[in-house]
Amino acid sequence: MILNRKFLKFEIDLDFVLIAVTTSLKDYRICYLINKYLNFNFTKTEDLEAEVNAGEPLATFSQYQYNPKSARSTFYFIANKGSDGYLLPEMRKADYFLMTKNNIDENELDNLVSSLNKVAEIVAAVKIDPKKIKSREKSLILAQIFEV
Repeated sequence: MILNRKFLKFEIDLDFVLIAVTTSLKDYRICYLINKYLNFNFTKTEDLEAEVNAGEPLATFSQYQYNPKSARSTFYFIANKGSDGYLLPEMRKADYFLMTKNNIDENELDNLVSSLNKVAEIVAAVKIDPKKIKSREKSLILAQIFEV
């Protein structure tokens, strides 16, 4: 007996850019410096809530937002370490994530990463491919930010 099997490959469309930022500074302090040196205007917004451990209460993660008038995208600055764990546990060395929609071109993205790395208090700023994040459900949480 021959069985015909078909497999459906499901690819999640993660339409955002993610930059991991490592620094020892508190969220408000690093946002102040990014605002100062990169001419951004991050403002504190409601904390992001996400499930860190199944069955446990939602953890909260500090979040800032910047919506430039001249650009088509909104920038988010989100803490990786929250009230009850890490947003992306496989990236524990990243203290924060800077996110924006994918309508930023590659040159702008490279310039943004380069500018972040010039801020003396930032140890490292690195582009992260959202499709390579191991915790896929966390990627969806990050993607949902843009559905608002």
